Amino acid sequence: MGWFWADTTTAASASAPAHPTSRPAHGNGDAAPPPSCPMHKKTAEALNPSACKKPTAAAAAAPPSSCPVPHGNPVVSPPPASSCPVPHGERKTAPEQQQEPSMLSKLNPLNYMFHSISQAPAPDQKFALPTERDESTIPKGSGDGNWEYPSPQQMYNALLRKGYTDTDITAVESMVAVHNFLNEGAWAEIVEWERRFGKGLKRGWEVSKRGEENSAMALRRLEAREGGGEQPTLIRFQGRPKDMTPKAAMMQMMGWLYPSKFETEPPFDRHDWFVSRDVNGEKKEVRYVIDYYSGPPEPTGEPVFFLDVRPAMTPTGAVERLMRWGGDVWWRASGGEVREANNKK
Repeated sequence: MGWFWADTTTAASASAPAHPTSRPAHGNGDAAPPPSCPMHKKTAEALNPSACKKPTAAAAAAPPSSCPVPHGNPVVSPPPASSCPVPHGERKTAPEQQQEPSMLSKLNPLNYMFHSISQAPAPDQKFALPTERDESTIPKGSGDGNWEYPSPQQMYNALLRKGYTDTDITAVESMVAVHNFLNEGAWAEIVEWERRFGKGLKRGWEVSKRGEENSAMALRRLEAREGGGEQPTLIRFQGRPKDMTPKAAMMQMMGWLYPSKFETEPPFDRHDWFVSRDVNGEKKEVRYVIDYYSGPPEPTGEPVFFLDVRPAMTPTGAVERLMRWGGDVWWRASGGEVREANNKK
């Protein structure tokens, strides 16, 4: 949900609790986004691309999605001048109009967003929105401070730019609060993965082999012996709402087959976050995948969100997943739980 982060240097602020896999993230009681908010746009059409609608004229510059960049549409460059069939002896005439810069040239390569989003009120805007921006706790990979969240005015301008002209302007501040809260929760999940596996698979197994219940204690003991290490940083991120992850697709299939046991609601967004990991003094880029789910609201009306954060399915990432998620099975199958219970008697 880091749709509109800018690259302004800031300091750290509040954090949000998280869980290693899918856990509900509760927003503020009055922070429920309106139906027009893109976080409630379903991504089931990812399994059926023909169901996607063509963008309207108002959204021609950037089709509605969780990101204002058309990631699936590559920019086609004109052929080189040397390949143009110009007869020898003829002079090439300059075009009547200069070609506009390509879409990619307008984007920040760190987050695939436009370099700047206006803080000015939108045309015919009748409700004033704050322009102050909250600071995140997420350090940049460049080392020059933390990532910064958008102001409500920037969020509203970006939504209009993407074609969400029916957005309730009075709910934008709540949308920003939920947006920031989910990003903080996602980063907390990633930090936990990095604490466990950032120094190698062998160390990660030492933490994971006694099951998730005992992993926190094992990790604290290791960190106490090793001393402080370098914290991970976020290099860049990318919104991919139309690209359903294999795990999410599998869960959808299980939901169709066994609706009473598996949730059938698809994730409303997907992000890929690229994290810098220090491996023996060298920087390594690690990709994490985040699926965002919405759940039934609390009886008090608070919205509920689930974040499924895990390393991407690379060879190393697959082993990390297997170690962490399989640690409980190994601990019970090997009789470790029984041995530990007997030792306490």
